[in-house]
Amino acid sequence: MRRSIRVIVFNADEEYSATLRAELLVVPGVQIVAEVDDPSLIEQAVKQFPAEVVIVHLDPVPNLTFPVAAAVASGHPDLAVFVISENTDSQYILASMRAGIREFLTKPLDTNLVKESMEKILAQSASSVQLGTMISIMGTIGGAGASTLATNLAVELAKMTKQEPVILVDLDFRFGQQGTMLDLQSGYTIADLCDTPEQLDESMIEKAIIKHANGVHLLARPNHFFQADQITAAHCISVLSTLQQMYEYVIIDGPTRSDAGGMSVLDLADINILVMQLLLTSVHNTRRILEALRENGYNLERFRLVCNRVGCDCSHLGIENIEETLHMKFFHQIPDDWKSVSVAINMGVPLAESAPKSQPRLAIQELAKRIANPQEETKAEPAKTGGRLLSRIFNSA
Repeated sequence: MRRSIRVIVFNADEEYSATLRAELLVVPGVQIVAEVDDPSLIEQAVKQFPAEVVIVHLDPVPNLTFPVAAAVASGHPDLAVFVISENTDSQYILASMRAGIREFLTKPLDTNLVKESMEKILAQSASSVQLGTMISIMGTIGGAGASTLATNLAVELAKMTKQEPVILVDLDFRFGQQGTMLDLQSGYTIADLCDTPEQLDESMIEKAIIKHANGVHLLARPNHFFQADQITAAHCISVLSTLQQMYEYVIIDGPTRSDAGGMSVLDLADINILVMQLLLTSVHNTRRILEALRENGYNLERFRLVCNRVGCDCSHLGIENIEETLHMKFFHQIPDDWKSVSVAINMGVPLAESAPKSQPRLAIQELAKRIANPQEETKAEPAKTGGRLLSRIFNSA
């Protein structure tokens, strides 16, 4: 478990949204748990989401927004309120000090100053919450193997932590199959945790999870198809934030959608794994995903590319070609062994039980070790070598 800073952001300037997100997420340990653009929603967000810092962007109308920030600082002295503005008028700076606002930050933000301010909050908080590592796993095409990877990665991490259970969360609200893959059934699901507007507590979580003998706990998708429509982004983040306080690792199968709920998961996660295969459709989708993430200010250092089914005879694409096209190296590769994987899925058992010596199981076990020992981790870097096949294809598109 490690200490992190959870942040609620108010920003009504859509043009500044991507820049602000990029400037915050580049700071190690910062997690954005909520983003609101209506001043009336700030108080609701503070009540619903656990956070240590509230950041209020004052522009473009600081005279209207500042009183809201001051009210939050006055009403919630346990929260550190930061304000951001390009206006350096001394009246706002003096008023901020009088209102109990911790930091007045000017644009463009100085990353080192933001980092120092966050570290100061941690140092001053004797009771700062210890948070587990959250890992989202998202397929770039249907059938990429994201659910299989999520299930087996959770199992491997549970074997490594031993004393600390790992939680597996199924965010495919309609078609998720994590329960099937572990042969588990439950009367309670994530939908039952989304009926309350308040912050969740551990007793609520305990009623909804299913415990597997291998140390993995499961929070399953809704039992009824149309319950998916009732789960909002706020519900989703509230659940995940609570789980992160309870578990050493929170493994998320998803998000499967790029709506507000799905994108907020990417904000919250420490590591986002994009699962690819050596298929042109997968490469194309991955390129689009990465481009969208860059445009919207997401920190790509938190993203990892994992190539699944490497060595499959039907592929004509090479690893180097794809790395050159995406300008990012693969973090890990999982060999192809569809027979072992399909047997494990149909039996409802992890690879560690059905095929412990299979190449996919050993590769996922190695991935778990790399995640558990981040000092040995190799960050994604631009590829320096590779073929020209994919470049020609995409340049002509």
